[in-house]
Amino acid sequence: MAEMAADERLRLLIERIERLEEEKKGISDDIKDVYNEAKATGYDPKAMKAVVRIRKMKPDDRKEMEAILEVYKNALGID
Repeated sequence: MAEMAADERLRLLIERIERLEEEKKGISDDIKDVYNEAKATGYDPKAMKAVVRIRKMKPDDRKEMEAILEVYKNALGID
């Protein structure tokens, strides 16, 4: 009986994961549509993706990344 309950629990967990994967795909498609809309109106999707990535960062992490990037750019004579 316990094995049957464990099998049922596993099946329910797998089905939940599958539903979430479908939702994730739908959301991913929606995000792509927004970037395409932005591109069609003249915005640069690559720059927008970079801004989104930067906005997700903690302020201290962002400052550290920007400082390191500046050091690397100076070392390579970029700017």
